[in-house]
Amino acid sequence: MKTLLATLFGLALVTAASPAAAYVVAIPTSISAKSVDDDTDLTAALRSAIDDVLSHAVAFSPTFVTVQTARLVGDRVYILLLIGDADGEETIKTMMKSSSDAEDENELK
Repeated sequence: MKTLLATLFGLALVTAASPAAAYVVAIPTSISAKSVDDDTDLTAALRSAIDDVLSHAVAFSPTFVTVQTARLVGDRVYILLLIGDADGEETIKTMMKSSSDAEDENELK
């Protein structure tokens, strides 16, 4: 979770400095655990939840969707999705590389 927050914070800084618009959003959603009996049901429920988010919560054309985390709480499965476009994907790659480089520098000290 700390990595996600650091990534989103860094993304906000990088995006603010960049003239190109890069879209990356973290969106929570959930599905009923009671309706999931097997892997097929789970896959169908996840696809339905993701399709719902893409059609109602995102106003850009995403090029990637990743599940950041999923947790079972009571009778619900809570899922955190990371969704972005091509520019957002490149921004995240740049941030991850610079974050990795910074960690390497700290290890050398």
